[in-house]
Amino acid sequence: ICSHVHAMTYCHAVESLLGIEVPLRAAYLRALLCELERIHSHLLWMGVLARNIGLDTIFMYAWRDREVVLDIMEALSGGRVSHAINIIGGVRSDVTPEDREEILEQLTTLDRQVTRLVGVVEHERSLQTRTKGVGLLSLEQVRRYCVVGPVARASGLDADMRRDEPRTPYDRLSFNVPTHTAGDVWARTLVRMQETRVSVELCRDILKEIPEGPLAVRAPRRVPPGEAISRSEAPRGEVFYYVRSDGSDTPARVKIRTPTLPSLLTLPQQLKGVTMADVSVVLSGVDLCIACADR
Repeated sequence: ICSHVHAMTYCHAVESLLGIEVPLRAAYLRALLCELERIHSHLLWMGVLARNIGLDTIFMYAWRDREVVLDIMEALSGGRVSHAINIIGGVRSDVTPEDREEILEQLTTLDRQVTRLVGVVEHERSLQTRTKGVGLLSLEQVRRYCVVGPVARASGLDADMRRDEPRTPYDRLSFNVPTHTAGDVWARTLVRMQETRVSVELCRDILKEIPEGPLAVRAPRRVPPGEAISRSEAPRGEVFYYVRSDGSDTPARVKIRTPTLPSLLTLPQQLKGVTMADVSVVLSGVDLCIACADR
């Protein structure tokens, strides 16, 4: 689900070692797919949480809305989940004027459907009953375990890489970073649903403001010796890449820190005293990605 943001973050690190800057159009296209990936991830998460609780209507709404996002991503990159749009120096796929207008229409449909979904979620008493006060994490615990992303923002940590260390085009865009202070699964639900709406608006802004220009710059095959780090805001939070080069065409070292691992380490705290019926709610609320943790 985070395939694009991982590839992009790695590319940023290598581009830093090479001393090259990607064209503006490529930066906008990368950000567009990042936001679509975020919407996709949050909708999938909402569907999984609802299904685990037994709220099939919310599950079906989320899966219906998710299809719109998958269609857009497939049109952009050729893949519904895995994308091969990034290359060192830019991107390999473009958006035609016709594609742009069609995607804007799809985003209008998506915004209408997501707004309805958020309304259903916010007023569904069964969902609130099953998630309020469950999986509690205090702000102090979030900081102690270095938790990031929606889980951290639901505990009151106002941090988002897109805003705090903006990379083009985020330094040119205006958007809110939703936060809550309850620190439970209900707060994480609200954060993710509100972030989904923010990302839809960001997609619109990116498409409306995307500049003309090339998609990539030529990059040499061999990378000069050195080391670089790169950080991006993935759907689950900050993803960190460390890349070291020895001057060859193969990295000497790549170290990845994903947002899942610190959230995984908080589970013993979150599961204290919960009933068996709430275990699946806690696990869903953290939004674990085992591919992130098992590396």
